[in-house]
Amino acid sequence: MSQKVAVHRWDSLEVEKITEMISRKVISGDQQMWVQVYLKRGAQVPSHSHSSEQMVYVLQGSLLYRIGKTEIVLQMGEVLHVPSSCSHQAMALDDTFELDVFSPPRVDWSSSKTERTNPK
Repeated sequence: MSQKVAVHRWDSLEVEKITEMISRKVISGDQQMWVQVYLKRGAQVPSHSHSSEQMVYVLQGSLLYRIGKTEIVLQMGEVLHVPSSCSHQAMALDDTFELDVFSPPRVDWSSSKTERTNPK
């Protein structure tokens, strides 16, 4: 096996503050990126799109997603699939803790404090 196997601990990763209302922890491999996201109630993620497919799993709280003209309230325990290149935005209806999975990893986040599964 040529790839390096690694174990990661979310608790050992540094929290990256994006805004006063949003922070995250990132683990990335070659084909996937996992991101724990913490949003304070009222936090807004502006409309954007990316080439990565995204799965959003709400672990605690709730989010209002706008995808095109469609609004979706995502509650604890629910998973939203956002196809690649699909414009979307979100607002935290409560203090929210969620897990985002991106495939492939988001290249626009490569400068973040990312823990890589296969360091180069």
